[in-house]
Amino acid sequence: MKHDLQKMIAQGPLVMGILNVTPDSFSDGGLHETQEAAVARALKMIAEGAGIIDIGGESTRPGAEPVTVEEEIRRTAPVIAALKGRGAILSIDTRNPETMSAALAAGADMINDVTALANPESLEIAARANVPVCLMHMKGTPQTMQSAPQYEDVVQEVLDYLLACAKLCMKAGIAKEKIIIDPGIGFGKTLAHNLTLLAHLARFVETGFPVLLGTSRKSFISAAANDQSQPENRLGGSLASALRGVEAGAKILRVHDVHETVQALKIWKAMN
Repeated sequence: MKHDLQKMIAQGPLVMGILNVTPDSFSDGGLHETQEAAVARALKMIAEGAGIIDIGGESTRPGAEPVTVEEEIRRTAPVIAALKGRGAILSIDTRNPETMSAALAAGADMINDVTALANPESLEIAARANVPVCLMHMKGTPQTMQSAPQYEDVVQEVLDYLLACAKLCMKAGIAKEKIIIDPGIGFGKTLAHNLTLLAHLARFVETGFPVLLGTSRKSFISAAANDQSQPENRLGGSLASALRGVEAGAKILRVHDVHETVQALKIWKAMN
């Protein structure tokens, strides 16, 4: 089944379901470690309305330890192969070029890289594959990113970084229409930084690149709400921030709770 992501984005907003095939992701680590569990979870999200399934084999939560490329491929490639042609665009969530290659060979349709294809080898692979790419902003690494991150002007700095990355991608041969940008909520940002980025998301939309927003179940929600809620109890904040993003023009919502997000979007559309 051939999917036209550009056309789907134009009809958007599009829901991207998160599929972490990991033991240690911040919200759903260990729930979908086996291929059978991962495939079942993905098919459920597709049935609930996810247009994209984002498959990751390495946690990038704050403080997460990296895994070997061999292990990341072992976790993700068979799941991608099993989901090919099952009704959604398949995205590989990785920062490792070898994993990207293995995922594309298994049938992935898209690359989602938290390091914005900073590795020249990753950039070359993406350009050669001619697939859509999502470029995310992250300050530092998952191990260091939440160690007192500082910005003079968080919106301008994140915007400048993403535009510079997009320019490098286009220079490497990736078409502008295949580039998606993500401000990286929670990746090297304080609560104030995250709220400022959300308040000024339209600045990212104005670039002309489709914007992906990932706020689902993140810790800024419990910080902003001044409660101690665990990730699975942050649905209200996830939906509130997602709808705020859609109102600003975000085209893709990366979420854990597909059914609830799709329902919220339907009501939002009906009211608009």
